[in-house]
Parts: sequence; structure tokens; C-alpha cells
Amino acid sequence: QVQLVESGGGSVQAGGSLRLSCSASGYATSTYCMGWFRQAPGKEREGVASIYTGDGSSYYADSVKGRFTISQDNAKNTMYLQMNSLKPEDTAMYYCAADLFRAGRRCYLLSSSVGYWGQGTQVTVSS
Repeated sequence: QVQLVESGGGSVQAGGSLRLSCSASGYATSTYCMGWFRQAPGKEREGVASIYTGDGSSYYADSVKGRFTISQDNAKNTMYLQMNSLKPEDTAMYYCAADLFRAGRRCYLLSSSVGYWGQGTQVTVSS
């Protein structure tokens, strides 16, 4: 029953916005650290944002600071990634992740530490 399902991806013009959703079920809903990663063609998967579900503490990659916002809705077991001022370089497959490595309230964006992955949702930003 453990699964993460992303939605909300699509194609937008540069400067536009998208809101990604990640619906969690099973034991994944009990993890304290969740986040978003992305992978562009020919590149390694990189961390985008993470959230400590205990208090909502968040962390962002430098490339998205000020533009992306990670949030959660515990009642709906859903995590979101609001993406504003999108750039062509944001084009990638975006993956929801759960059970990230945690140290205190900090959830680290390390692909190797992720316990659960979603299937991904494509985000394409055209210029």
C-alpha cells in the first residue's frame, strides 16, 4: 500500500506557474521527511526542496529559492510544490520522495537516502 503519486506537471511558458501535488498512502504517510527532486535528460537527479513534516521546516536548493515553495496538508496526506517564475532550466521530471535522511529538523536532499519514490511528473518550460 505504500505509494507516492505525483500530479500537476505540464507545459508552461517561461514566467508561468505550476503546482505539483504528491499524494501519499501507506507507511509513507508516517515519515517525517519528504521532498521533491528533479532530473533533466542526461543529468543526475538533484534535490529541489524538502520539508520536515513535524513542524513544516523547509529547505531549498539555491536554484529555486524565492521561486518555489514546498508545503503540506496533513489532513489530505498531500505535499505540494508551488513553482512560480518558471525558467526553461526548470524543465525536468519531478519526483516526490519520502523518508529522507533527517538531522533534527533538517531533511537532506540526498537521493541515496530516499526511502520511497513516486513515478514522476513531467514539467516543461518553454521560452
